[in-house]
Amino acid sequence: MARGLLHAFAGAAIGAVAARAAYAVFTRNRQPDDLTGRWTRKNHRGEPITLLEGPAFVAGAGAAAALTPGLPGRLRLAALVAGGGSGALGAYDDLYGTTSSKGFKGHLAALARGEVTSGAVKILGIGATGLGAAALAGGGPLDVLVNGAAIAGAANLANLFDLRPGRAIKVALLAGGPLLAASLLRGSPAAAALAAVPLGAAAALLPDDLGERAMLGDAGANALGALLGLAAVTRLGRPGRYALLGTVAALTAASEKVSFTKVIAGNPVLNRIDMLGRRPVAPA
Repeated sequence: MARGLLHAFAGAAIGAVAARAAYAVFTRNRQPDDLTGRWTRKNHRGEPITLLEGPAFVAGAGAAAALTPGLPGRLRLAALVAGGGSGALGAYDDLYGTTSSKGFKGHLAALARGEVTSGAVKILGIGATGLGAAALAGGGPLDVLVNGAAIAGAANLANLFDLRPGRAIKVALLAGGPLLAASLLRGSPAAAALAAVPLGAAAALLPDDLGERAMLGDAGANALGALLGLAAVTRLGRPGRYALLGTVAALTAASEKVSFTKVIAGNPVLNRIDMLGRRPVAPA
């Protein structure tokens, strides 16, 4: 356990330091009120906000995946493929995406009509990177398919929560914390390090996310979900991985019909967690 704890601490620390350093570099010359920048969008309040938190997360987590001790070479490469690949595809959607089609179903329906949307490119691309990462992580053909689908599904699911300040990171911490603890307690140092890498990078960027100065965007949220998905399939046995895939699929399907924001706002406990550290909601 001591070795796993050391590796996890190193992964979280490297990820946090690298993510903060990357964010400082990326935002050095950014003007807060400038809406003309390629990486600037309006948030849910209609205020300008930068998407550069996402590339900073990808850079920080990538550095940690490359430098954290105790990771086998194949898992190290799998983390770089999962995080870097999904982050790059998310950045493509951040910069070139349109709102003509929305949701998983909308993008696939457009693809069936012969219309290739940026969202469809991202869905197919993240599916491919998920399978690539799963193949590197090892296992038989069925394991690779299940693990790849879980990694890709987790990448997409994390992005569905990135609609309010800090929400996607809070969900990641709530889901990834128990995974990290279980990996440490059950002697899985590699899985512990894999979980600690994205959690450290994300936690370091949480203050700017909560302060509504920046958001993960597709780049950061997709990478965050993919890396946690990889850590989960590395730690879980086959029944657990089936359960993970089923849960991710069910939540993704539910998002097509139900607003997560409305569900969270209607539940006192979830709403309190969601609002923790955030600016008060403006009165209607």
